[in-house]
Amino acid sequence: MDIVKGNMGWIEVIVGPMFSGKSEELIRRLKRAEIARQRVQIFKPVIDQRYAQKDIVSHSGLGLPSEVVNNAAEVLEKVQPRTEVVGIDEGQFLGEGLVDTCVRMADAGKRVIVTGLDTDYLGRPFEPMPRLLAVAEEIVKLLAICVQCGNPAVNTQRLVASEDLIVVGAAGMYEPRCRRCFEPHLAHDKVEANKTSSAAPVLTRQK
Repeated sequence: MDIVKGNMGWIEVIVGPMFSGKSEELIRRLKRAEIARQRVQIFKPVIDQRYAQKDIVSHSGLGLPSEVVNNAAEVLEKVQPRTEVVGIDEGQFLGEGLVDTCVRMADAGKRVIVTGLDTDYLGRPFEPMPRLLAVAEEIVKLLAICVQCGNPAVNTQRLVASEDLIVVGAAGMYEPRCRRCFEPHLAHDKVEANKTSSAAPVLTRQK
């Protein structure tokens, strides 16, 4: 992408836990841009195949066609000079180059809208989203509803046994929880329980 000085661009970041409506808010903003007859391009990481291969789709079923990329560098390669608005869903999956990519597009006069998780399954900052927040002109933090108690939820609870940082999934694998109900080490405890179960001796009954 060639950097062309002129029109002012900016970065909008929408963060929050899973099931907080981030993709839905992104779709709403992009549809409004299309209604305004602005040139829009939308990107999603190839790793996110939960609801569709190419569309960005919210948990509620709303969707928009998008282009699939492996990393942030591919966004720069595919974005067109005449594009005015760039939407990026699940930005945390696009790698460390996300911040530089967004800054370069904003410097080129584009409105850049990015969604992503700002914390991981342990409640830690989920890079590179926190660094993107630091350079954004607008930040929106959405809350979900804790499935345990109904309070506002800011955490994403992993329910499956895995200590990998990235495990793509939706309902049944993750759920939103509030600060009080969040169990950050639940996935780790399940991994250890599985290890213990598989290592236990098998007793056979002698006839």
